[in-house]
Amino acid sequence: MFTRLSAVEERFEEVTNLLCDPDVISDTKRLRELSKEQSSLEETVTTYREYKSVVSQIDDAKAMLEEKLDDEMREMVKLELNELSSRKEQLEDRLKILLLPKDPNDEKNVIVEIRGAAGGDEAALFAAVLFRMYTRFAERNAFKIEVLEASPTDIGGYKEIVFSLSGRGAYSKMKFESGAHRVQRIPATESGGRIHTSTATVLVLPEAEDVEVEVHEKDIRIDTFCSSGAGGQSVNTTKSAVRVTHIPTGIMVSCQDEKSQHSNKDKALRVLRARLYDFYMQQQNAEADATRKSLVGTGDRSERIRTYNYPQSRVTDHRIGLTLHRLESVLEGELDEVIDNLILHEQTELLKSHAHSA
Repeated sequence: MFTRLSAVEERFEEVTNLLCDPDVISDTKRLRELSKEQSSLEETVTTYREYKSVVSQIDDAKAMLEEKLDDEMREMVKLELNELSSRKEQLEDRLKILLLPKDPNDEKNVIVEIRGAAGGDEAALFAAVLFRMYTRFAERNAFKIEVLEASPTDIGGYKEIVFSLSGRGAYSKMKFESGAHRVQRIPATESGGRIHTSTATVLVLPEAEDVEVEVHEKDIRIDTFCSSGAGGQSVNTTKSAVRVTHIPTGIMVSCQDEKSQHSNKDKALRVLRARLYDFYMQQQNAEADATRKSLVGTGDRSERIRTYNYPQSRVTDHRIGLTLHRLESVLEGELDEVIDNLILHEQTELLKSHAHSA
């Protein structure tokens, strides 16, 4: 482990020096790549340097105990040694996690698709609740949110809503949200007070940059049509809505949120690139993806991952058996406890996997 840590520290120093090189500074692409690499290595190097400092302090404390000390001083040194030893163990555990293989998408922005599923109007209303929850979560994490496509219903729900979240580590925090979200509550339209169960599906995709997924004009077909609002009523008479079809894969994306055809096309292409990136990544990393999915669930939209129970103010994540009795705060975007536990579960399982293979 320490050989790897020394190599990481050496690479960090090398990258830091390169970032001061005039040739690198003048090369925007190279500068961006090295800056990302430096950022990804920084926590590991900082933790490793603290670890080395603590080990050095432990050695000094042990050396002091070999000297002639009065009783009070000896007790102080022993107390410090205990504290340092405890900190050393904590840093070792943290370093083991930091050396685990990183998800290359963790620092990316994301595109999120929410769709009402089983439950008709109630499912569409729940899709709107989930969108509001993620909006609040974005605000708490200083993520920028942008709606890319929406199909609202007459009663304030969404048949489908697609949006992006931009900010450092957006995918690392959102990647476990893919799946079927179930709600149990009494609908406003229910006169008998009976609890209904409905679901909405969430799909989280890392947003691909232009250099990662190149969409050739010859591979896409672009159709334009008149935008329509809730209930199918026309909201304009110009063909501003855009449907983009990727011919080789058959993946289709439509966007009608903007009044400008050009803006709708740009948004549709962003979603298309994300879907293509996910499509190609799944093909290339089928084996690795299967391993990850076994740790925290498949991430498929058909898999029930979480239940929101209104009568009991309860949220349960079924993948890790976590139950919280504070539904209201979770729906206000306070998802950190759930997400932190999912990340911890994945890291624990990965550590076990590496220990068995070592």
